[in-house]
Amino acid sequence: MSFPRPTIKDVELRSPIIDRAWLDQNRDHVVLVDSRWYLDGRSGLEAYQAGHLPGAIFIDLDDWLAAPGSPEHGRHPLPAPEIFADGMARHGISDDSVVVAYDDAGGVIAARLVWMLRSIGRAAALLDGVVNAYDGPLEVGSAPPRAPGTFSVRPWPQSSLAEIDEVVDFAGVVIDARNRDRYEGAPDPVDPRFGHIPGAQSIPCRANLDANGFLLDPAQVRSAFTEPGVEPGTPVISYCGSGVTACHNLLTMEWVGLGVGRLFPGSWSQYSNDRARPIATGAEPG
Repeated sequence: MSFPRPTIKDVELRSPIIDRAWLDQNRDHVVLVDSRWYLDGRSGLEAYQAGHLPGAIFIDLDDWLAAPGSPEHGRHPLPAPEIFADGMARHGISDDSVVVAYDDAGGVIAARLVWMLRSIGRAAALLDGVVNAYDGPLEVGSAPPRAPGTFSVRPWPQSSLAEIDEVVDFAGVVIDARNRDRYEGAPDPVDPRFGHIPGAQSIPCRANLDANGFLLDPAQVRSAFTEPGVEPGTPVISYCGSGVTACHNLLTMEWVGLGVGRLFPGSWSQYSNDRARPIATGAEPG
């Protein structure tokens, strides 16, 4: 299995997901980012300030990793490239920075930042595990401000994205990263309709994590994708509730050697708001 190997500032980044040993060896050469966010409205910043990995900075999803939501575009559409570049520069991230991001949910939220950076050719990886698995003292409060970075504006590459009209009758595999009960049609207060995109395969991103928030053995993760038909070279579109946890499936799919898929940013929050679009319920793709 081979991975992209960008070498920046003497750091060889082989994989979209790295472990603690890699971080320890390269800590002086990376920007460590805490990217916690909660669907229930809790503050990611407050959680960060209560205890974070030493030296980590906090980047807020709602401020810098998403544009304002709407029924037409979904809860977390991608921000304008200029907004994203400004946010990265304000946090001391430059074009040649290597970013490692984590959260307290096994990476399913932090994956959004990592995917965004990698999609425009920047070096970034997700730290396997959760902040609570760290075996040393945590820092409290906020990290000292970093000097502003120089981060060039790059448009989101269309080859990495999928539009709403592409996701039904797609000549590939559409994967749904939400928990299986939401896929099957359990009532969900955040969306107007319940179920999934017809034909989509259920691959819950959280099912690829163990009880401690670490990724399962790569062979197990790989089988979660291959059983529904994802093989090397298979065109894949990934979605979730709002385009955040779908990024975790894209990173893990690449991590186990199954290639690079595309993100449907609007995801179910956009699709379900268009009542002219068909939906499916139950355990089968439909």
